[in-house]
Amino acid sequence: MNDDALLEVAADLALRAAEVILAIRARGFAVAQKEDRSVVTEADHASEALIAAGLRAAVPDIPVIAEEEMADGRRVAAPAVFWLVDPLDGTREFSSGNDDFAVNIGLIRDGQPVLGVVGVPATGELFGGIVGRGAWKRVSGVQTPVVARFPPAEGVTVVASRHHGAGPELDAFLAGRSVAGMRNYGSSLKFCRLAEGLADLYPRFGRTMEWDTGAPQAVLEAAGGSVRTLDGAVLRYGKPGWDNPHFVCTGRERPAG
Repeated sequence: MNDDALLEVAADLALRAAEVILAIRARGFAVAQKEDRSVVTEADHASEALIAAGLRAAVPDIPVIAEEEMADGRRVAAPAVFWLVDPLDGTREFSSGNDDFAVNIGLIRDGQPVLGVVGVPATGELFGGIVGRGAWKRVSGVQTPVVARFPPAEGVTVVASRHHGAGPELDAFLAGRSVAGMRNYGSSLKFCRLAEGLADLYPRFGRTMEWDTGAPQAVLEAAGGSVRTLDGAVLRYGKPGWDNPHFVCTGRERPAG
């Protein structure tokens, strides 16, 4: 199965998972707390069951690393190629009645995201991309290309997490930069807003896991943006414990000189 076909498998599963998530939201749900004190709901588990089963049926030779399976104690060393799944990114937003939650399905090869989709159930948006090939956004079945923008002359628009956005680290990072405005989003929507050219910079200093970032990183990089650690290295995958270091997302960068 080529990358175009793999992307469509992921896109279809993200849309189906969105329907399940919205149905559970409509009828109500309970909220539990995991060992790491993050929250989880029936929607997380139902979405992950659908996605994991769909990926394993469609592409049985590619392992699936999924958030809730890992939280339940599954331990596996990172293979050369694997799916990364966050079935409901932004569970806190979801459980609070906000709309900034997403479904992330990304494919990793040799430590790097190569393709991914981010579904936004509440808005009906679906973002997808193949690194080196381009990114797109679908709404109601209509697909349009998305491209990250160069920083505007009047200054950058910064996006930050609703719950991990402010603080001395962010203030220090932005010191001396020309900032035109700041917007707060939950979940992987922050990457997508950069990918479609609505913002320019997303510094992340709070804790994230690889399933939080694999799919949206693929979308952003497919759109011409970048995701790097604070020391300028590419954010890589398959790390021990699946934790990410702090990182910075940017739109397109102007050539030096």
